[in-house]
Amino acid sequence: MSLPVVLLTHPRERLATYFGEQALEQLRQVASVRLNPDAHDWSTAELIEAARGCDVLIAYRQTPLDADFFAAVPDLVAAVRCAMDIRTIDVQAASHHGVLVTRASAGFGPAVAEWVIGVMISLSRHIATDTASYWQGRAVQPRMGLELRGACVGIIGYGEIGRRVAALAQAFGMRVCIHDPHVVPQDEAIESMELMQLLACADHVVCLAPATPATENLIDARALARMKPSAYFINAARGQLVDDQALLQALEQGRIAGAALDVGREADQMPSPALARHPKVIATPHVGGLTPQAIGHQALETVAQTVHILEGRVPPGAVNPQHARRLAGRAAR
Repeated sequence: MSLPVVLLTHPRERLATYFGEQALEQLRQVASVRLNPDAHDWSTAELIEAARGCDVLIAYRQTPLDADFFAAVPDLVAAVRCAMDIRTIDVQAASHHGVLVTRASAGFGPAVAEWVIGVMISLSRHIATDTASYWQGRAVQPRMGLELRGACVGIIGYGEIGRRVAALAQAFGMRVCIHDPHVVPQDEAIESMELMQLLACADHVVCLAPATPATENLIDARALARMKPSAYFINAARGQLVDDQALLQALEQGRIAGAALDVGREADQMPSPALARHPKVIATPHVGGLTPQAIGHQALETVAQTVHILEGRVPPGAVNPQHARRLAGRAAR
């Protein structure tokens, strides 16, 4: 009996970084694995051709799966996203054709929380800017830095990452304030505030809210105007939460002291070049969760989901199990 066929869409140069050998080896124990030999993300036409005869497709985080794709792959049982964000998958179209869609759980909470604390220290002590000046051969004058101890961090979005940032901040002796209309903190030392109140009192504003229609441009000119001129803005969530032009103007006009951005509105959530090159900004290319532990968590969870599917079972992380007719048909064989 031949093995079921699983397609991995990760471009070849992203496979080791965003999936890894351990997960690939485990996957090969249960399926015949097809890999993307190209260095680019496949177009829909390329995806359709590559997915013919496949039972499961494991999608790289940037792989778009649209209605045309799902209509053209009658053998596909499931589309398994090796990431938490599934906005590039047309779930309605998948459901219409009876294809199961799954997502991976986060797993990157510790990595992103550490990134947040790292850039808070760098901003407060001018580490990145002074280092860049030395690299460029410029004379560097000592500047007074600020300690995290005693400063106030305002966390917008108190989910898993927000809670981890709060715990690390408390270990540094910081005052912690949060804004999350859906969560009441259990720790009495953490203050819950309305957004504008938090913005006005925080020395470091950390944006960790989910990207929804309600949070589009949550940090706009009005929000930035509430911040202290000495405060720093940090975004480790999604680019859609921030009005880039308003942030750039606030930096140019000295209405905030600086920013750190791991996300933005460019492709793959990269920070925009205009903000990334600003001298008051620390920008990184969406790497807050890019550690072996975080990537391994999602890749191995994706393999476990695939095993469930190949056995005819609905896995944890299923998005549309009530529409998974092809999986139900597989289980009935």
